[in-house]
Amino acid sequence: MPSFLTEKSMESAVKYINRKFPNIDFRGGSQQLSLIQKQKSAVLEVLSSFYDSFVDVMEFRDHVYELLNTIDACQCYFNIVVNFDFTKNYLDLITTYASVILMLSRIDDKKAIVGMYNCAHEFSNGCSDPSYPRLGQMIVEYEHPLKKLTEEFGPHTKAVTEALLSLQQVYPRRNLPAEQWRSVQLLSLLGTPTNLLSPASCDTMACEYLPIEVMERWIILGFLLCHNSLNTNTASQELWKMALRSGLYITLTRDEVLNIHKLSEEHFDGMKGYNKRIADIKECKEHTIINCGGVHREKRLFLRNALKELTKVLEDEPALLGPKALFVFMALSFSRDEVLWLVRHSENIPKTKTPEDYSDSHMAELLFYMERLRALLNRYNYILQRYHLQYLSQFDALILNDTIQSIYVCPEEESVLMTSFVSALSALTLKQLDSGEEFDLRALRLDWLRLQAYTSVGKATLALKDFPDLARIMNMTQFHTKMMDSMEELLQETAELSILCFYPRVFEKMFSQSSEDSSMQRYLMAFPMVCARFSQSTHHMCPEEMVLMEKQSLKLCVKFLEEIAEHLCSVVLEISAEQSNLHEQLLPKHCAETISAARNKKLKKPVPKKGEVPKEKPGTESHRKDRAVVTNMDKMHLTLTELCTSYSMCSDFTVFKHIIVPSEFLISQLEHRLSKIFVRMANYNPNTQDILRPSELLSGIHAYITSLNTLSRYINVDIPRLLRSVLLQQTQPLDSQGVQTITTLYTNWYLEGLLRQASSSLIAHCPTMHCFINQNVENEQNFKAEQFSDICELRALAELIGPYGLKFLGENLMWHITSQVGELKKLVFENMDVLVQMKANFDKPEMMSSLQKRLTGCESVLKRMTIIGVILSFRTMTLEALEEVTDYNTHCPFLMGPIESLRNFMAMDSDIKVAISVYELASAAGLHCNIDPALVTAIANLRTDNSSTEEEYKISCLLLVYIAVSLPTLAVDPATFYSREHGGHQNNVHCLATAINHLSAAMFTVQNKSIEQHLREFLQVASSTLLQLGQNVDKVEVKNRDSVYLLLDMIVEESPFLSQDVLESCFPYVLLRNAYREVHRTFIHTMG
Repeated sequence: MPSFLTEKSMESAVKYINRKFPNIDFRGGSQQLSLIQKQKSAVLEVLSSFYDSFVDVMEFRDHVYELLNTIDACQCYFNIVVNFDFTKNYLDLITTYASVILMLSRIDDKKAIVGMYNCAHEFSNGCSDPSYPRLGQMIVEYEHPLKKLTEEFGPHTKAVTEALLSLQQVYPRRNLPAEQWRSVQLLSLLGTPTNLLSPASCDTMACEYLPIEVMERWIILGFLLCHNSLNTNTASQELWKMALRSGLYITLTRDEVLNIHKLSEEHFDGMKGYNKRIADIKECKEHTIINCGGVHREKRLFLRNALKELTKVLEDEPALLGPKALFVFMALSFSRDEVLWLVRHSENIPKTKTPEDYSDSHMAELLFYMERLRALLNRYNYILQRYHLQYLSQFDALILNDTIQSIYVCPEEESVLMTSFVSALSALTLKQLDSGEEFDLRALRLDWLRLQAYTSVGKATLALKDFPDLARIMNMTQFHTKMMDSMEELLQETAELSILCFYPRVFEKMFSQSSEDSSMQRYLMAFPMVCARFSQSTHHMCPEEMVLMEKQSLKLCVKFLEEIAEHLCSVVLEISAEQSNLHEQLLPKHCAETISAARNKKLKKPVPKKGEVPKEKPGTESHRKDRAVVTNMDKMHLTLTELCTSYSMCSDFTVFKHIIVPSEFLISQLEHRLSKIFVRMANYNPNTQDILRPSELLSGIHAYITSLNTLSRYINVDIPRLLRSVLLQQTQPLDSQGVQTITTLYTNWYLEGLLRQASSSLIAHCPTMHCFINQNVENEQNFKAEQFSDICELRALAELIGPYGLKFLGENLMWHITSQVGELKKLVFENMDVLVQMKANFDKPEMMSSLQKRLTGCESVLKRMTIIGVILSFRTMTLEALEEVTDYNTHCPFLMGPIESLRNFMAMDSDIKVAISVYELASAAGLHCNIDPALVTAIANLRTDNSSTEEEYKISCLLLVYIAVSLPTLAVDPATFYSREHGGHQNNVHCLATAINHLSAAMFTVQNKSIEQHLREFLQVASSTLLQLGQNVDKVEVKNRDSVYLLLDMIVEESPFLSQDVLESCFPYVLLRNAYREVHRTFIHTMG
């Protein structure tokens, strides 16, 4: 409806036009029509298409009048069995015309639209539109459309009735109940095996697949317009009542329907002599409400089984499509009739005791086999063409020639047409087919329609009704020609379901009911495939609705595919979750109870009390005492099989030029849900800092992957691509949905849960075991550090989050390191004067002693450097794990080999940018590098704009001095004790070696200075300050002196730039030897 008619400002104009229509006084109504005058151009533009449509209806009516009068004047003969095309076109003309007029009467605002357009035309051009007087008169005349139509069709009653009564030979036979269909084994190829190869043919071939809905529309509307014969002709009454008993509604167009009993009763009410007909209508309506739903339910049941048998036979023997093509089109037509009947009545269910008859949870099966038959016809089109080409040239042409020869009187024009038929059919050869020539026999069919018209007029010399054999042969030949070049037209006539596009609620309800029935799940793909047919409901003369139809079709198609995919996805993931749970029972942590029970049994300890239920061992779920017992896994696998079967229906199809791939919807659903599942499996709780061990998560994910890979046995879907996509997303901070991934969760946990406590010495780094361990402190930790940081766990972490994830973890580690470096620079800046003097006088003990007292923040420097060392030690452990996971001998030798070669042959004096690029590549692959490229980048980004290169270099040098002169303070701390068992100090100060080496290498790389030279200077200062500890007699201050001495050896051991001879030059080796002997002597041996 145009928006103009709903505007508040136009309300007075619309009321005035409706009241005065069609004689609108433009001058007298100037006040009400003033707004139209102001917006006349806009009104003309908006309403022109509506007005032109009404004019088209008027012109169509004029042409129908003219044609009907011509037909009556020619006294044409109509018989659906004899001149099928001629009669069908005549009845279609009548029903189309009546439907247009009835639709016109349903437009409430037609007066306002026509009147407003004419007002605007009057104001713009100074005169009314030329078509307006007749158009206005027509709208007034058809206020009561049926009454006017009845008057119009009075002169045509004889021809209409004759055409309708010819349906007696077809309609009753087509309207049989399902019991009679079964008794004659309708549509069955196996019922009579001896006739399996015989061609299916009959005297009324075109009538066999004529939609019953079309015939009912002809009968109902025809007898409404020409109702006189209902009181005079018993045959007319019987045919009419049979149509009234077949249903409650017939289609006008698309989703517009007619309530046939109500409309007929209102039409006959008040007519003299039609009381009996009104009683017949009421009786038929009552019969329909009671019986019709059950009758059509049984028909749908029969058709499901019949189509299933027909499809199976033809799939096994496609060559039977040639002789049995008629059966296929009959099956499609019968099924289409039942689908459309249910669609029409589902929206308007009457008050009945059996409302379930108007819904069908098995509709998916019927639609599925309709689509299968269509697919068979398209796939084996060559077989059909080859069979019918030979049939036309070697049978139809010969028998038609014999029939023509037997006609004793034949006018020249008719003779020329019939001779051309024989010539055209005889000229068909297999060479044309094999050479790929496209056939076009539309001219022959048009000539046959022309011949029907010539021979059906009253005074025709050659009357077709006198030669029924000619009509039978030509009707059969026409069907055979359609097999050659008009397959799609026949399919559209017999299997077109595009009307479902206009009943989205009914269509969705059918899908919902079918999806709830487990036996129908294998057929669900038929629903989205039906959406591919919706383009057939559009018309090239109405292009503006193409976009709307396309949106509606795609909306329904995508909805169905998403629901199917979601259902299948749920089943697949439930099975995978169950497999993951079973796999989890096999983890080593669950074997303790089994070992304990076996040990108790061996030691003959008392058995548990009766109340205690013994724990079932893994695998007991597979023991079966009775196969009839169906487990939940059995049900899920059955559902999985059913749903996957639906995907085998087709790999792709087209909806309005959009190629739809059903499996991609499944991939999308699985990808989205798998990401959530993997993140949920980690069990990360930011409040309690609980998380699943990486090895356990990896084991669970492997179980999911193993289970998901079995899906490819059911359906052709690229599971490896799916898993790569999901797992690759988990190596990024956020996935494609913007949700945190495993990488983010483990990065947060290791930073906040592990390293934060390691920085506080609650957790110690243990070089011996290559992990972190819990310290024996009063506050027991809620997790064991070694269970998250040992070699196996870090390998599992590297496999989970990969190089990308570890790079993200490294970037976060670097952020924490740079924050500590920033604080260290502040401390250096505060003590710069003292540090400068200490650097210049490190070899003067007396001056160093006085300067040491002026120096502040030594503990803070060492604490921050220890934190840096802990973080870098953890980073080194993760890179080692990554290197082991991406071992080039097993994973990617052609990639890892060149990377390792580049790293090994990179000279120390190479260009810094080139070197860093190579180190970044190597580090991403998990290879150890002398200079950490991530730390270099972080240090370079830390530099402020205000600071110069010289200032940064000076601070870096003084920082090493600061660290060196602060080392003696560690001897006072009792936690500095070196543990031989753990290979490190209890307060993690052994990580200072890692921190000093990595940090100095990064700082002096950024400043393009010699790393080795500055580390030598550091050793000299550190050695000098530590040697002074030997002169201190205070036992408290030198308690852990030996443990501190070991730091120098650790620094040299870990540094690629220093060697033992450098250390020997400034720190006596004998002191190191004695230090190692002392720390090992104090180690307490405990026997298990």
